[in-house]
Amino acid sequence: MTIGSSGGWGLGVSMPADTDTAGGAYATPAAENSAPEGRRCFCPDDCELVFAGTAERYRGCGRLVHGYVCSKLRRDPVHRDVLSLAAAECFGDMVDIGCGRGQLGVALLLAGLAKSVLGVDCLAGCLAQADQAAAGLAYRSMLVDLADGFEPPAADTILAVDVLYQLDDASQQRLLRSVAQAARRRAILRLLDPRLGMRSAATVGLERLWRGISPHAGRWVNPWPVGRIENVLQSAGYDTTVTPCWRGTPFSNVLLIARRRLPR
Repeated sequence: MTIGSSGGWGLGVSMPADTDTAGGAYATPAAENSAPEGRRCFCPDDCELVFAGTAERYRGCGRLVHGYVCSKLRRDPVHRDVLSLAAAECFGDMVDIGCGRGQLGVALLLAGLAKSVLGVDCLAGCLAQADQAAAGLAYRSMLVDLADGFEPPAADTILAVDVLYQLDDASQQRLLRSVAQAARRRAILRLLDPRLGMRSAATVGLERLWRGISPHAGRWVNPWPVGRIENVLQSAGYDTTVTPCWRGTPFSNVLLIARRRLPR
């Protein structure tokens, strides 16, 4: 198997259910998106190959950035989960809100699981690194402060990882409504679930500690109940599922997948 900037892999997904005593059982993306006939499963070796190719593109950004991206790709389960989901339902044109250094968008493009990616973030240095790593791919970036009321352009897929809980209530509501309007097919949100007992307490505590250490951390740690976010999206015409996104970590992260309802 090879990775290229054009062409894609015909990939499906099959994932086991994940459970947690504090959070109960969640559905997995595979439960609603079985691989179409003739498409093979997206396996761990595929992820490793994509991650290696993605990380290599950041080598020119310096040793620390390259090391960060390598670690992030392998340790944060959102990368595997989103690639597996995209293998079942290709993301088309995508907007990645809060993209950071852009490694998830780059990985999706290398795997042929997205047609184009617009990476949006408030940190110019991270966007410059994303642009450098994505050279030759259908990737572009936009410098935006989400607190100023960003309205994403229309896209097949809107992705926002660890974004909403870093905003105040009014900004979260505004961004959710804008995402619901802009997404042609789906919105994918990685959230901090505040109602999973010790997982949530640990996650919120570490997020607040991080605010005192990192100059790049957002001002707020303001996670809404997941059901409240689902209600906003369902009212805007989406069906939603929530899946765990904490594999191998003590955190309370979940993936909310909102798919636009087909007209009857």
